[in-house]
Amino acid sequence: MDKQKVDMYLVSNQKYFPAEKMALIKEKLMTIDDERYLTITSIELKDPNTMLLVSIFLGSLGVDRFMLGEVGMGILKLFTVGLCGILTIIDWFSVSKKTKEMNFQKLMLAI
Repeated sequence: MDKQKVDMYLVSNQKYFPAEKMALIKEKLMTIDDERYLTITSIELKDPNTMLLVSIFLGSLGVDRFMLGEVGMGILKLFTVGLCGILTIIDWFSVSKKTKEMNFQKLMLAI
């Protein structure tokens, strides 16, 4: 794939991925063909800022964990009200990183 498409994809989606893995993403994107690029652009990525807001307002009910696909932890937070708030506060600081890692894993599976 040409460099211009790769750079455009990275600029428009850099907030969805961990900063330390952008070089790896760029390297992988350079090796794919245009048909695969269309598949990659159709991947639904979760916004880390939106997940942080969900975690702040609905985190004690486990909604943030359910959205990340962590059903077990979501149920635990739901029934224990976020482990009496402790796990909820921890998630406020870690949900953005978890969201970016999940987006990265989705992208690597598609490549």
